[in-house]
Amino acid sequence: MHMTASLLLSGFLATSAFALPGGEACIAAAKQSATPQTIELAICLDTSGSMNGLIDAARTKIWDIVSDLARATPQPKLRVALLTFGNDGHTAENGWTNIDIDFTDNLDMVSEKLFALTTNGGTELVGRVVDRATKGLSWSAGEGSLKILVVAGNESADQDEVVRYYDASKRAIEKMIVVNSIYCGSPSDQLAPAWQDVAKKADGHFAAIDQNNGTVVVETPFDADLTRLSSEINTTYIPFGSAGQWNADNQARQDNNAAGANSAAAAQRCVTKGGGLYFNSQWDLVDACKTPDFKLDEVKAEDLPENMRSMTAEARRAFIDEKAKARAEIQKRIQELGDQRATYIATEIAKRNGSDKSAFDRAIRDAIRAQASARGFAFPADPVVEAAPAKAPTEAPAKPAAAG
Repeated sequence: MHMTASLLLSGFLATSAFALPGGEACIAAAKQSATPQTIELAICLDTSGSMNGLIDAARTKIWDIVSDLARATPQPKLRVALLTFGNDGHTAENGWTNIDIDFTDNLDMVSEKLFALTTNGGTELVGRVVDRATKGLSWSAGEGSLKILVVAGNESADQDEVVRYYDASKRAIEKMIVVNSIYCGSPSDQLAPAWQDVAKKADGHFAAIDQNNGTVVVETPFDADLTRLSSEINTTYIPFGSAGQWNADNQARQDNNAAGANSAAAAQRCVTKGGGLYFNSQWDLVDACKTPDFKLDEVKAEDLPENMRSMTAEARRAFIDEKAKARAEIQKRIQELGDQRATYIATEIAKRNGSDKSAFDRAIRDAIRAQASARGFAFPADPVVEAAPAKAPTEAPAKPAAAG
């Protein structure tokens, strides 16, 4: 059983960098089940010596990816994992792969790991990293989550003679993990067909991107205000527990990392912080109190910030409510500015007679939208896609010979 033509076309009409996948029908069957509550996204990045452009794109555009997911209805929970491969700093025993962070909803931790990445030579074993992600991450059991894996690199996808990519992709889809491949090069390159096949064998999407020049950065008149609101919203967080203060400090560090990259990244990070997927119940009392199983009266006094330790139970609740109200007001302003910013960016890209079709984040966003839509999520129109000039799709790479 194969995917329907309508599903294959979903999410791809705006870009010519994609090739339409085939593959065995895992998604088609899953489409009949209830909309999952959680989306699990595992990102596997090639960190060999030539991949600085890809890493920089991941660092600055992770917030665009999350913000787009936050627009889905119903709004999912999001868990992100990060793996790297093709790096001589990893061990040969693991095929030069590394799980930098297992699935987490702490997006600041993901950002911290991304900004810590460095390139270091290496042999890029695509089959090995897909297999390690499939077997080594804490994927949710059953059909309660949409499981998405993205692997991106620029060398041959067929270098691994121990774990062949077609076997790794087959094992992934058998566990309901859809594999999307991103080739950092031209879709007409001789290496592109194997990368296409990585996705095809696991019901995923293939994209070819320009890792060094494809990322679109548009500065807007709203960036300064959003950056200011990003700092302002931090004051509404109430760290608790043994790692509370560290996480609060890390929140500020990731603000600085984004701002150090460019003003657009700082602004988009703020938009993410104003949305529903930036949720820190593991260290922030405001978010923790929104979870049904959290009991404020069970938090030990020594785990509270110093200014709350001598408060009565009623005073603690009032203090948290005050911060929650302040945050909601800031989030409303962020969302308003974020909408204006998105419209401005779409207009500017259209004026340049261009699009972000060859960008890392566009490849991931289009794949996620199509796969999430197939599982019952709905998304509003993307302003950049709507504003982009229509272009005829390029021919997909030739189908590779059957492997294995």
